[in-house]
Amino acid sequence: MPSFHHISADQTELVPPKKHEKAGEGTFRPAGCIAVILYVLQLIGTAVFACSGALEAGRKRLDLVGVAAVSFVTAMGGGTVRDVLLDRETLLWTADPVYLYISVGAGLLTWALARIWVPSSRMLVLLDAGGLALFTISGVQVAEHEGASAVIALVMGLITGAAGGVFRDVLCGEIPLIFRASDLYVSASLLGGGAYLAAKALGLSIGASALLGATLIFLLRMAAVKWHWRLPVFSLSEKSVERE
Repeated sequence: MPSFHHISADQTELVPPKKHEKAGEGTFRPAGCIAVILYVLQLIGTAVFACSGALEAGRKRLDLVGVAAVSFVTAMGGGTVRDVLLDRETLLWTADPVYLYISVGAGLLTWALARIWVPSSRMLVLLDAGGLALFTISGVQVAEHEGASAVIALVMGLITGAAGGVFRDVLCGEIPLIFRASDLYVSASLLGGGAYLAAKALGLSIGASALLGATLIFLLRMAAVKWHWRLPVFSLSEKSVERE
C-alpha cells in the first residue's frame, strides 16, 4: 500500500511516483477518505480492464499464458504509454507492483470463472466502458500533476483509457475498437475528461469532479452502444480512388 502524505483535502489527487521517489513510495499524495476512494477506483479500473482482456483472449481461444499477457497489456498498456510520453522515470506498475498482481490475477480469475459461467458479450462492453471511465480520469490527473496543459491532460487521459484496448485488439488479431466504424468511444473519453477539468475549475472538489467525469464517460459509452451513436464515417469507393 503506498504511503500517504499529509496535505489538504482539496489537493487530493491520484498520481504515480515522481522521478526522485523510490518504488512503492508516494504513489498517491492525497489525504483522508477521498485518497482511499481514488486508490480503490484505480485498482478497480485495473481489474476491470484486465477482465475485459481475459474475455477477449477467451474469444480467441488463447492459452493460459496468452490470457495473462492480454489481461496485463489491456490493464497496464495505456498507463505505460502515458508515463513514457510524459517522460516519467518510473512506470506506475513498476513503482507499485500491486497493479501487476491485480491485472494478472483478475485475468486468471476471469479465465477460471468462465469455465463454469460463460459471460455474455454485453459483459465485455460493460467492463470496457468502466475501465475507460476510470482510467481516463486518472490519466488526466497524472498529466495535471506533471504540469501539462488542459489539452495535453485530455490527450493523456484518452491514451490511458484507450491504449490498453488498442493493444488488446491488436494482440487478438482485431482492428482496434477505436478505429472501427463503431459507437462513440474516443468522444466519450474526451467529453468526460473535459467535464472533470471544467468541474474542478468551477470549484468542485477533485473527488466530486472525478466522479462526475467518470460517470459521464460510462453513461455516454453505454448510451452510444444502446442507441448506436456514431461519428460520420469517411468512405471512398474503389472507383473514386482509381488513377489513370
